[in-house]
Amino acid sequence: MIVVTGAAGFIASCLVSRLNAANFNDLVVVDNFAVEKKLPNIRGKHLREYVDREEFFDWLDIHHEQVEFVFHLGARTDTAEQDPAVFDVLNLHYSQQMWLACVRYQLPLVYASSGATYGDGRLGYSDQDPTLLPRLHPLNPYGESKNDFDNWAVQQTEQPYFWAGLKFFNVYGPNEYHKGRMASVILHAFRQIQENGSMQLFRSHNPAYADGGQMRDFIYVKDVVEVCYFFLHHRTQSGIYNLGTGQARTFMDLALNTFAALDRPADIRFRDTPEDIRNTYQYFTEADMRKLRTAGYDRPFATLEEGIRDYVQGYLVAGTYY
Repeated sequence: MIVVTGAAGFIASCLVSRLNAANFNDLVVVDNFAVEKKLPNIRGKHLREYVDREEFFDWLDIHHEQVEFVFHLGARTDTAEQDPAVFDVLNLHYSQQMWLACVRYQLPLVYASSGATYGDGRLGYSDQDPTLLPRLHPLNPYGESKNDFDNWAVQQTEQPYFWAGLKFFNVYGPNEYHKGRMASVILHAFRQIQENGSMQLFRSHNPAYADGGQMRDFIYVKDVVEVCYFFLHHRTQSGIYNLGTGQARTFMDLALNTFAALDRPADIRFRDTPEDIRNTYQYFTEADMRKLRTAGYDRPFATLEEGIRDYVQGYLVAGTYY
């Protein structure tokens, strides 16, 4: 059995689809299934068992001998939330409990970290030096919770026999319909274009970047789950890994490609970045991907053009799931 936490969420539900495509159907999905808006993400998938996240560790005590691998992708991901205690419950304490359970039963573990741990990027975006972790200064409580767990993990003398923490950069793609404000700009752009023919981007409040010139490392969710799948089969080099494309692109690029995928003329407007996230906004991210490549992952990542075209034409237009 393979365990996937956060399974009704965005990235984890796409991983379930990828595992099903490889004939892994003996899957135990863990989440808060009372959140009904996420349930379409796993509808129709081949699953063995649903386990509520609050009951999972009791379940694992009974069934651990049947478990082959744990993907812990469940997390609180609202970057606008400012209460650290909200994130500590799931992103830190629950993750610590998951780590200790995987140590106790010697289960391989892949967990979700975040590119938000790098903060404003003044220390770079390298995952190759673990001594950098305590020096990072994330810009919001979400990033802090992820960095707190990364720091805790690398300091543990007892570890799962294999583990990997994946620092997801800006992930976009199918199955994010439920995410509301936290969905990718592509989904918001698609909806705005369909409704009124135009879309809005955040205005830059940093003189070093033009409006729309803010840059992020956007990665298609199908690439993210391919890397997860890679670690299912390559369990040799434990550690923390960046997971982006290694190529920063502008939000203007993202917007123009969304219009192009819809074969619509571009009409891009700007609005002020909301005040509750303005002072913690990342203007540039770009993952250093050498560590993952050195570990043996050699598949190319989708370009922004390729990813947006597949997402918009293959999923958003039809309102389908991956």
